[in-house]
Amino acid sequence: MTATRILIVEDEPSVRELLAATLIGAGYDVHEAADGSSAQRLVSDHDPSLILLDWMLPGMSGLEFAKWMKRDERLSAVPIIMLTARDDENYKVQGLEAGVDDYVTKPFSTRELLARIKAVLRRAGSDSSELIRVDNRLEMDLVEHRVLADEQPVSVGPTEFKLLHFFMTHQERVYTRSQLLDLVWGRNVYIEERTVDVHIRRLRKALEPHALENLVQTVRGVGYRFSVRPV
Repeated sequence: MTATRILIVEDEPSVRELLAATLIGAGYDVHEAADGSSAQRLVSDHDPSLILLDWMLPGMSGLEFAKWMKRDERLSAVPIIMLTARDDENYKVQGLEAGVDDYVTKPFSTRELLARIKAVLRRAGSDSSELIRVDNRLEMDLVEHRVLADEQPVSVGPTEFKLLHFFMTHQERVYTRSQLLDLVWGRNVYIEERTVDVHIRRLRKALEPHALENLVQTVRGVGYRFSVRPV
């Protein structure tokens, strides 16, 4: 099962980067756009499960984008959470009348935002992020916090669980050690890059009894990739 796909439409690079890191860390598949026209192309190409939409965008405003979405029969069911610094009731009413599903005022905590996202996805019946499967053999249950291989328990530590979760939701792409540190451990954690190698070895050792250690592949001179394809 693939991760739930979220499209971030936000013109401020720092805000967009923070949102992307938060959502990736929570197990979502993330795509980004800096304006409405770019978002229109991504919506057509990637079929998002939810859109985080900034009100103030260059060119087409977030409100205009939401109205465009709701006019399209194929896209009208995609839930939208509007992000804005405007806390005036009139703006909220405009957003809701345009078909926005929820409204989050900046600044907001990431915990609140994630809770809002899960609530909206539950209402839409599209939150698939709690159970992840790979190749019909490896399964991760985020609710029960356990990993199964061929229906047998896999013993992994908390850090290896986070690392495996990231890999299972970001397959086939190569990540450097620095990228893994930022996306799995967090940008504000200062540890050496070789720490990644230690946890990769532990993760492979946990998967080895199930003959799944080769899912975590070393890309020489670059970093690591999680793939069901043989090296």
